[in-house]
Amino acid sequence: MTTTGGCLCGAIRYHLDDAPSLMGVCHCRNCQRQAGSAFSTLAGVPASGFHVDEGEPRCYEDRDTDSGNLVRRYFCGACGSPIYSALDGQPDTVFLKAGTLDDTSGFRPQFHVWCDSKQNWVELAEGVPAIARQA
Repeated sequence: MTTTGGCLCGAIRYHLDDAPSLMGVCHCRNCQRQAGSAFSTLAGVPASGFHVDEGEPRCYEDRDTDSGNLVRRYFCGACGSPIYSALDGQPDTVFLKAGTLDDTSGFRPQFHVWCDSKQNWVELAEGVPAIARQA
């Protein structure tokens, strides 16, 4: 079964060779701003197994990060939906915005990162690792 996804307006469509290898939630302020929400849900997939089938995502180079690392944030230029992020320090992985998956029923966070900047009303599930800051 092929895993597929896309943006709100349908201009960007993608498929994955395999299901996501990791799932997590980022609570950094930049992800909050990009998502317009309290956090960003992420599905890590091998970059070699991520394929954009329709459209061409635009890129915002986020240099003002708490980690000091460049984050390339790809989004739909038509509807603004964030699609994925790429990190120089992890060039073999693409971090999909899990809400863009056509079927989100299998999303189960395995970790939370940047919890020192999470919204104070967000409660984290017991038993899921929560990391204050990412190295």
